[in-house]
Amino acid sequence: MKRPYRLRKLIFAPLIYLAALVLLIEEWFWDMGTRLFRLIAAWPPVASLEERIRALRPYPALCLFALPALLLFPIKILALVAIASGHAVGGVCAIIVAKLGGAAAVARLYVLTRPKLLTLAWFARWHDAFIVLKDRWIGRLKDTIAFRRTSMALARMRRLCRELMARIRLKMKRGRHRSHPSRVLRRLMAMWRAKRGP
Repeated sequence: MKRPYRLRKLIFAPLIYLAALVLLIEEWFWDMGTRLFRLIAAWPPVASLEERIRALRPYPALCLFALPALLLFPIKILALVAIASGHAVGGVCAIIVAKLGGAAAVARLYVLTRPKLLTLAWFARWHDAFIVLKDRWIGRLKDTIAFRRTSMALARMRRLCRELMARIRLKMKRGRHRSHPSRVLRRLMAMWRAKRGP
């Protein structure tokens, strides 16, 4: 009786870690996008554009809300073609930039258009059902050990990156930083190993 459970646990454990990683990265992209567009929204032309978006009727607001996904889809396809053609770094960078830009645009458009979109009865019904389902599944995922471990590992990596960037900035201020990028990466890996311990 225990063997099928162990086998199932062995098969699904990597998927849970992957789901936790995707969720944490998605949340980070969403937060970064929200902050980025909040800064951009302080610029007067963007502020006036946002006022026009808020004034849209429900169906034009829905079309505008769907626009980033439609515009970014061809870019993601081209990035995958670039990866398949041997340009892995360029393709991955294009996907990351598209993901960050798309998350930022969707996050801001969601905030701006949600009041109008929720006036559509069918949208409000599907929106509420989606939010309930999403919260339930995210809650279940956040209760797992995999999520906690992945979250701690990413927090540790972010802290290490901040420390490394602070050290680099300090050395650049002193005028002593003449490091090659590979040396910087080696230092980052050495710091990571030192923090993890034996």
